[in-house]
Amino acid sequence: MVVEYEEIPEESSCFAAGSPQDTARLVIDRARKDDVADILFLANNRRIAEKLTNMPHPFTREDAKALVKRCEVQFPNQATFAIRMMNTGRIIGAIGFNPLTEDFGAVHLGYWVGEPFWNQGYATEAVQSVIEFAFSNGVKELSASCRVSNPASHRVLTKCGFKQDGTTKLHSLGAKAVVDATRFTLTRAQWIANMRWGYAG
Repeated sequence: MVVEYEEIPEESSCFAAGSPQDTARLVIDRARKDDVADILFLANNRRIAEKLTNMPHPFTREDAKALVKRCEVQFPNQATFAIRMMNTGRIIGAIGFNPLTEDFGAVHLGYWVGEPFWNQGYATEAVQSVIEFAFSNGVKELSASCRVSNPASHRVLTKCGFKQDGTTKLHSLGAKAVVDATRFTLTRAQWIANMRWGYAG
């Protein structure tokens, strides 16, 4: 998964809704200009790009600057955030959501975490926080998709309450090919029910 590369809307229509809640180990906030070097170091990784759809490889300094720029504006159905370690403040990835035309306006969740931080539960923490943020700010349904060959992302989405909703084919910039992907959905009503019953995946 990856935050979509979208044009930034006019700042005059910006929606200020704050930031997602911090988790036990993470701070979810805006990327800053001084994060560019860390973003570039982590994101310029073919192993990450090939697991995603909209992350280019090579990932350039201009791509890193564009990610920081996307964090500067925010709307009810579109926002991008940095994922940081709480104990150090260093960025380890990014997460966000935005409407996709091909999903008929559904709000699509995307994220990535740098390879040194894989398999430690950070993506799950970040996704849970951003789900709550999105649904608390008016989003009614989230969609997500990940490559069939990316079981780690399948587990993250399932743990966070998403349900599989078929398969599709997506063009991956990193893989430079059309790839098979699994679609997932989560409605606000489902999320509320999951919270009420203590669902933990």
